[in-house]
Amino acid sequence: MGAGAVAVDGSTAGYAHLLDPNRKWYNNWRIIALNGWIVLFLITSSTNGYDGSMMNGLQSLTQWEDAFNHPTGGMLGLLNAIQNIGSLAAYPFAPYVSDGIGRRPTVFSGALIMCAATALQTASQSIGMFIGARFMIGFGLGFAANSAPMLVSEIAYPPYRAQMTSLYNSLWYSGSIIAAWTTFGSFKIPSSWAWRLPSLLQGLPSILQVTLVWFAPESPRWLVSNGREKQALQTLAYYHADGNEDDPLVQYEYEEIKAAIDFDRIVAANVGWKSFLSSPGNRKRVRIIVAIAFFSQWSGNGLVSFYLNKVFDAIGIVDPTTQLLINGILQIWNLIVSVTSSMLVERVGRRLLFMTSCVGMIIFWTAQTVCFKLSQNGNLAAAHGTIVFIFLYYMAYDIAFTPLIVSYTVEILPYPIRAKGFNIFNFVISLALIFNQYVNPIALENLSWRYYIVYACWILFETVFCYIYIVETKGRTLEETAALFDDVDASALITNQADLSEIGTETKDHSEKASDSQESVIGIHNVETVA
Repeated sequence: MGAGAVAVDGSTAGYAHLLDPNRKWYNNWRIIALNGWIVLFLITSSTNGYDGSMMNGLQSLTQWEDAFNHPTGGMLGLLNAIQNIGSLAAYPFAPYVSDGIGRRPTVFSGALIMCAATALQTASQSIGMFIGARFMIGFGLGFAANSAPMLVSEIAYPPYRAQMTSLYNSLWYSGSIIAAWTTFGSFKIPSSWAWRLPSLLQGLPSILQVTLVWFAPESPRWLVSNGREKQALQTLAYYHADGNEDDPLVQYEYEEIKAAIDFDRIVAANVGWKSFLSSPGNRKRVRIIVAIAFFSQWSGNGLVSFYLNKVFDAIGIVDPTTQLLINGILQIWNLIVSVTSSMLVERVGRRLLFMTSCVGMIIFWTAQTVCFKLSQNGNLAAAHGTIVFIFLYYMAYDIAFTPLIVSYTVEILPYPIRAKGFNIFNFVISLALIFNQYVNPIALENLSWRYYIVYACWILFETVFCYIYIVETKGRTLEETAALFDDVDASALITNQADLSEIGTETKDHSEKASDSQESVIGIHNVETVA
């Protein structure tokens, strides 16, 4: 059998024959409990979404503008960008903390910092104090956001892993919705509490995490990597098999995790920052990760995410009540579309979702550009058309670039470099956001509708890139997906580590030794090379 990256037939995932058909998310209380803990980590994204929508809403509040002397231009850009600057400050440390002390403690540390920062933000008496608090929020978020999605993917029940991890970024809009409707409800308060109340509520997800995170499970992969195999096996058994450590699925996961970590650490030397450039498989990963990170922020969505009120002002919709109402409805729309797409990840596949999203964005962004141009002359119908195409554009964007950018990044990275690779992803997003938050208001003010053409051309480039480089990963475990990018057969990860043929015998009569067959019991069915 020639060397090549592994491709598993999505309809016959390696673990599929090991699943108990009666164990579902709605009838097994331990899976229900596990999903509850996963939600606790998913709300990390809600904190981030809350901030973006809150800053959008605050710009429509006269009380906030009066308190901070009506910031414009560079100062307004700094107020929006400072959270991401804070996250950038955390990135050099986040992966080492995640890998060093564990996923749970890292989430706790980040959430604790954000609790203190939101209290400071709420009590702000000057613009400098407000900026400092937002820097701290970003700094804490840098740690929590590095660990939380990895922990979700590493503890989830295998059939639901892709969906649950895809929900991470989709729940960005849950925070966004709460912020949008909080600012809509508070703008009539005739005092500074019109903006202090939304600032205070930003800390709720972090308070929940600080209170409950120690009761949640730690990543079995982190436990194995740190020599705590027994605890890892107990965690897998408790949540994936009602406590049965001899369950075939649990043994399959456990042995595969151990073998994959040993392979990357000892055989492939797939550790450290140098490995991102020294390995062909890692160069493929970095190319995709950096690209989709930029795409997620440079597809025109930054205009609406942070400067929706400026767009409304440009098309003649200047009433604050109307602006806030449309913003609130838009966030609900985004949540519905992105959550629906998250549920389709395993059924439809990643590649089809990415391509559908890109083509849809081209169509609706172009239509939005035309309407935006016509609305400059006071054309009310064109202004209304702009709003309609904003909603349709976000529908297209949310099909892939909300649910998939985090889950796809996490799943294509092998465990030893997952934290560092995900840190690269977050770092690139922060760079893109900072650029957008500084440049967008200035470019929109000076170029008006012509600025939309720049994004239209960029989205076309995104479509070509995704068509060439996005690889389908449907129907694979984390270890099998990671192996897809390397020129090795994933079956070799466990051949010399465990006699998994015994598991196959106990379940579906898959008892052939890997050395006697081209097909091993971990379900690797086809081998191909990823370009």
